[in-house]
Order: sequence, then structure tokens, then C-alpha cells
Amino acid sequence: MSTDPTPSPLPGADPGPLPPPWLEELPPRQIVAELERYIVGQDAAKRAVAIAIRNRWRRSQTPDEIRDEITPYNIILIGPTGVGKTEIARRLARLAGAPFVKVEASKFTEVGYVGRDAESMVRDLVDAAITMVRTEREDEVYPKAEQRAEERLLDILLPPPPPPPPPAPGSGTEKRPGIFVVSPGGQARAESSPGSEEERRDRSREKLRQMLKDGKLDERDVEIEVSPQNYPMMDLMQPPQGIEGEQINFMEMFQEMLPKRKKRRTVRIPEARRILVDEELRRLVDMDDVVAEALDRSENHGIIFVDEIDKIAGERGTSTGPDVSREGVQRDLLPIVEGCTVQTRYGYVRTDHILFIAAGAFHVSKPSDLIPEMQGRFPIRVELTALTEADFVRVMTEPESALTKQYQALVAAEGAQLEFTPDGIEEIARVAWLANDRMENIGARRLHTVMSTLMDEVLFELPAYPEKHIVFDRAAVRRRLEKIIDDDDLRRFIL
Repeated sequence: MSTDPTPSPLPGADPGPLPPPWLEELPPRQIVAELERYIVGQDAAKRAVAIAIRNRWRRSQTPDEIRDEITPYNIILIGPTGVGKTEIARRLARLAGAPFVKVEASKFTEVGYVGRDAESMVRDLVDAAITMVRTEREDEVYPKAEQRAEERLLDILLPPPPPPPPPAPGSGTEKRPGIFVVSPGGQARAESSPGSEEERRDRSREKLRQMLKDGKLDERDVEIEVSPQNYPMMDLMQPPQGIEGEQINFMEMFQEMLPKRKKRRTVRIPEARRILVDEELRRLVDMDDVVAEALDRSENHGIIFVDEIDKIAGERGTSTGPDVSREGVQRDLLPIVEGCTVQTRYGYVRTDHILFIAAGAFHVSKPSDLIPEMQGRFPIRVELTALTEADFVRVMTEPESALTKQYQALVAAEGAQLEFTPDGIEEIARVAWLANDRMENIGARRLHTVMSTLMDEVLFELPAYPEKHIVFDRAAVRRRLEKIIDDDDLRRFIL
């Protein structure tokens, strides 16, 4: 039995291009498969994230009387830097059809003092949901908006004729004489005029429409009337940091009270089309419906990724130093993770069913250094393993956006071809692993430093590089990196 909740089309019907399902609508095994396209290893973390995300859809299918009682099981990802914690969050942001926001826990502290309002993460989530839903609604009505914009553009290129003057009193209505056509036999018959003003205008309009579609009018300037998006002084009226709730609503109210002035601009046809399409999209999309849908998605499907959570964890019991501020930040975050109501500019949002995924290296501190209440709100803990030399080889070959493929695309833009042989990739992985072993272990990020050093000469000399087919095998990699590998001081400086 299939676990895919997407309904199947009727037999014989053309299903057409189906929209991609939300990530949480996929079975956990498929969620892991999607993440494996970009992330190497860390199977335990992928499984935990897949189960947590799938549980969002499972909760939506439960009866109403128990749905509110099912709370998400928040996750802490523990592991050294460069092993994929942030990459998992980044890919979730791209793959998830749910509102997603990534925040740094260290942003809430500045030199031992509380910096940003902790509730701002929920407001950022709502803003992301608004953007997501509005984009979906605009995609649905975009063809209609394009059609309307085209008609408005044709009205500008070919203005409608002025209305005819009313007939004088007592003159009656005069009928335009028809045209008499004489047949070869000599018989005359009356026909309506094929060249009436309205018909000629319709033909001209269709010719202009075709020229517009073919791009033959792109160099022509037109004058359009546009509504300014914002007033210059409004940008100077931003609230101070920390005042991010209902206090900023007065600006929206002020904009509503100001007169809706329009100004005329002379622009090229492509720019005019873009401006008119944007105006039509704003008219066709109901923002009240967008806000209602966005608030619902934020409450029931929202995901907040809290990175660097170990930066706010400190040894408890100290009374001096920055640990006091770290514990204060935890207590600010605790109500949001436990479940509270946050006021945003669009309305109130409950955080009871928002999924929180935290991550941290925990080099200095450990998860048990968090306050007990915070530990209890992150019951699932997954440890990510350090990457080995074999993992580096997989990182450079298996993902769809592997580092080697990125450099091949960059070199191809200059008309050259770049090739990495298997033994060359193994040598690059060996050098990166060796640098991590002898110096600070920064995980897969070490591959960026090694690759940038390896490709420095090639990228600088292109397109005048003498060879158009560049091959990096084991010997070529060793030849370019030998001096750096053998010199400890130079290796620490460059790699």
C-alpha cells in the first residue's frame, strides 16, 4: 500500500504537471533520499529529521480532539563544525514546502548582553510564510496578470478613439451608406463597409500584439502611470532594535492615510510590462487570504532552525561573567520553545506546534549545560560523526552540487574543460584530511581551502590559459600542493 497522500488521477485523464509535494508529505525514506542528493553520510541525523518532518503531516491527519495534544519532538544536532548540521538546515529550507527560518542563537547575545528580541524569530517565520504563500498565489494568477498587462500595454500603444459626439437635437440618426458591389454579370448588391473604423483598429491592435510578442517593440519607450511602492521618508522611520511588535503598525496606518499619488514614468516596453504585471498581481492576489493561510502554516507547519545553540550554554552555578547572560537568553527562548503566543504585525501566532531543530558543536560546553527546562524541550539528540578521508571523496563526487562540479561549471564559462580523475580526487581528499588532522578540524570546509589553492593559477589565467582541456590527476595535484603540504608553517597559513 502506498504511503503517498497525493491522490491519483482518474483513469484516462491527463494528470498534467503535478506540483511537487511538500517535504512533510513524503514518506521518511523519501525524505532521506532527498537529503542524500546533497548531504553525504550522517544517516542518524537524516532519519531523525525525516521522522520529525513526517510527523507534521501525520498530526494533520489525526482527529480534532487529539490533534492539539500532539506536540513536536524537537531535535538537537550535536557534532563538530563542517559535518553537515547547517547544510541539513539549508537543504530543508529549499526542499520543505513549509515556512522555514534559520536563526543564530548567538545573535541574541552581544558581548554578554541580551541583543535581539527572542520573539523576532517567530516574526521572521511569519514573514517567510507570507512570502511563500504570496508567491504561490501569484504563480496561480500569473497568466491572467500577464494577459491584463498586455491589454493595458496595447491601450497605451494604441489609445482608444474618443467617444463620438452626441447627435444634434432633431437631426436624427444618420446611417452610414453601405457599399455597392457590382458582380461580373452586372448586378449590384449592397454590402457593409469592410474598412470600418472599429475593424481597422482591431486589425492594428492584433498586429501590435504580435509585434509585442515577437519582441519587435522592445526598444520603444512608453509613458505609464505607476503608484510609488514607498515614500522616501518611510525608510527613515524604522523602529529601533528590539521594538518589533505592534509598535511598527503605525507606519502601515500612516501609509494608508497618505494620498495615493501616482507619477508618470517613461520606460522601455520590457520594463513597462514588468511594472504592469506587478500591479495586476497585487490586484488579483487577496492579501487577507494570504495572511490567514500564512499564519496557519506558521503555527502548524513552521520549522525554526536554531544554530550555534552551544554558544548560549554555560556551566551553571557561576555568578559572574557572560554565563549569566547565556542563561538569560535560554530563559528568553524557553517560552517560545515551550509554547506561547507571539504578537506579529499580521496577528497572533501560537508556537506550540512549531518544530525547533537546534544545532551546535559543543566543543567547550555540553548539552547538559543547558538549563533543565531547555533540555526537556529538546528530547531527541543526534550526534553527527566527524568526516573521514573516504567521506571527503564522496563529498566531492556524489552530491548534485559537488565542489568538483561547481569548478567545472566555472571553467566551462571560459570555454575550457576541467576534468578530475579518481586518483586526483583521492589526493585532494587526502590533503584535506591531513590538514584537518594536523590543524583545527573544520570538516568539509577544508575542501574549499584546498580546492581554492589548487585552482588558483587556473582561474587567474583563464581565458588565456594555454590548455583548454585541464586534467587534475594525482601527480598534478601533488605538484601544485607539494610545497604547501611539506612546509608546516605555510600549510597553517594557507590551508
